[in-house]
Amino acid sequence: MQFSEAIKALRRAFDVSRGRARYATIRDRVVSSARVDGIHLCQLIAAMLIASIGLNTNSTEAVIGAMLICPLMGSVVAMAYGIAIMDRQLVRNSLAGLALQCGICLVTSTLYFLISPLSIKTSSLITYSTATIWDVLTALVGGFAGALGISRRQEPYTLLSGVAVATALMPPLCTTGYGVSMGSLALALSALYEFAVNLLFIAFGSMLVFIWLHAPLKEDADGDGKVSKQEHAAIEHSSHLLRRRIAVALAIFAIPCCYFSFKTVQSALENNGGITAVYDLYDTRLVTKELAAICPGFVSYRVGDEERYDAAADDVSQRTVATITTKDELSASHKLELEALVRVHVTDVDEVVFEIEAGRQLEDVSQSGDAED
Repeated sequence: MQFSEAIKALRRAFDVSRGRARYATIRDRVVSSARVDGIHLCQLIAAMLIASIGLNTNSTEAVIGAMLICPLMGSVVAMAYGIAIMDRQLVRNSLAGLALQCGICLVTSTLYFLISPLSIKTSSLITYSTATIWDVLTALVGGFAGALGISRRQEPYTLLSGVAVATALMPPLCTTGYGVSMGSLALALSALYEFAVNLLFIAFGSMLVFIWLHAPLKEDADGDGKVSKQEHAAIEHSSHLLRRRIAVALAIFAIPCCYFSFKTVQSALENNGGITAVYDLYDTRLVTKELAAICPGFVSYRVGDEERYDAAADDVSQRTVATITTKDELSASHKLELEALVRVHVTDVDEVVFEIEAGRQLEDVSQSGDAED
C-alpha cells in the first residue's frame, strides 16, 4: 500500500501536464520561432560573425554571446514538433528554413576566415570539431529542456537562452566554415558531423517532450475538415512507425561518437598514466605554503594551462605550466630544488617557470639609471 502511494506521489511530482500551455499556444510559439525573415537573417549573420571572431581569438565570452543571439533553435524545435504531430507541411517549411540558415552561416564563417589575418587552428576550433557521446547527451537533454520550457504557460525566454548555450549549434557550424576556408576537408566534415549530431539529438529530445505531452496529431491528411476512423488508425500507425525508425537511425548515426569518445578517453589515460589530475585551491595553497617556507623572497605561485602556437605545424598545443614569482633572482641550484618540490605535487607539469616581481624589476632598473648619472 505504501509502495503504491509512493508511486502515485512520484507521478504527481513529475506530472508535466500541470502548468502546460494550450496546444494552440504551443503551436503558435513553435511556428513563430521558426519564421525566417530579414531581421532573423541579419541576426543570424551577426551571431555567426561574433562566433567566428570568438573561435578565431579563443574568446569564450564572444562564443557564448553568439550562441545567445543565434536563432537556429527555433527551426530545430519546429521540425521536431512537426514530426511529433505528423504535420508534413510544418516539417518541410522548417527544413527549408534550416537549410537556408545553415547555408548563410557557412558562407559567413567561410568569408570571415578567408579574410582574417589569423589562420591559427585555436583550441576552441579543435574543441568543436570532434563529436563525442557527451555531445549526444547534452543535445538530447538540452532539446528536452527547451521543448519543456516552450510547453509552459509562462514565456520560456531565460530557459531557452540557457539551452542555446548548452547545446552549441553555432560553433561547430562556424568551425566547418573554417575548415572550408583552409581547404581542410577532414576538419570541415568532422565539424559538420558534430553540428548534425547536436541538431538531430536536440530535435529528438524535443520530439520526446511533445509526444509525452500528447500533442494532438494532424489527422486530417486530405484537408477536408473531417477525420474518418481509417484516417485516424492510419496516422496513428504511421506515427509509431516513424518514431521507431527515427530512434534506430539516430542510434546508428551516433556510432562514430562512441568511437571518438573511446579514443578521447584512451588518449587521456595514456597521457596521464591512468590518473586524471585535478588542481584545486587546496593543492595550490599547500604548495604555496611550502614554497614560502623554503624560498626567501617568495611572492606567488600559480599553475595553469597555456597554449603555444607551433608555426611549423600550424597548430596550437596545451602545456601545464607552474609559475613561481620571487623578489630576487634565484641561483640555479635553488631553482632545481623548488622545481622538484612542485613536481612532487603536480606530477604532469610540463614546465616550471621562474619570474621576478614586476615592481622589483622596475625598481632595479631605476636604481641602475640613478647610479649611472
